[in-house]
Amino acid sequence: MGFETILYEEDGPVGTITLNRPDDGNMFTETMCHEVRDCINAIRRETRTRVIVLTGAGDKFFCIGGRKTGMPDTTLYAGVLPTLDMYESIERLQKPVIASVNGYAVGGGNVLQVMCDITIAKESAVFRQVGPMMGSYDAGFGTWYLEDLVGKKKAKEIWFRNMRISAREALEIGMINQVVPDDQLKAATRAMALEIADRGAFALAAVKTAFSARHGGVGGLARLAHDLLLRQYLESDESHELGASFGERRKPDADKFGH
Repeated sequence: MGFETILYEEDGPVGTITLNRPDDGNMFTETMCHEVRDCINAIRRETRTRVIVLTGAGDKFFCIGGRKTGMPDTTLYAGVLPTLDMYESIERLQKPVIASVNGYAVGGGNVLQVMCDITIAKESAVFRQVGPMMGSYDAGFGTWYLEDLVGKKKAKEIWFRNMRISAREALEIGMINQVVPDDQLKAATRAMALEIADRGAFALAAVKTAFSARHGGVGGLARLAHDLLLRQYLESDESHELGASFGERRKPDADKFGH
């Protein structure tokens, strides 16, 4: 897959998406949001990879938010930075996504790591929400999902006060999972990804979808029922008998149900 603003590579069961705008803090643009979404949607349709890593290019920035320029002058979808498409693609992906935070994760960049299933960060990484102090905000994923991680009071403080949070403090409050020395981030991320890749792919998909269903409403429940259960049902004796009896215009043989 060829992209302008991200890199994608596979190494065995691990796929790595790298936000590749280091000269601009790996800030996401309209193009990057769509490319991350498109890349993840392609990953959904293959079975080669079992775990995805999301990181930033360079050694200073994971991502420091988004550039809200260059879009049409409209209040409709075309005029809004499509960050939700990117966040939702991570949420829908049945494979675990590990954020490997290699530097500053600020604004939408912090929301991005929050949306990942697991976060590992280097010691010098910094986390921060800055929306209300710079004329922006996040009214959905960045609040609800952060509250799940750190609790309502702490999440409100992070959004209201906009303080810098060190990697160690982020670990202590439950916002991330692991902190490692700066020079060990890549190896530690790889080790974690390979450990998870050894788990059952269907079991991981079911667990991730169950977590996602709480905020997903009918869409979240449909992911459980449709994406994970429907194919098995279609291959059952019950489904085969009901389909055959309907096509043959006869009463179904209930003795074939439930096997």
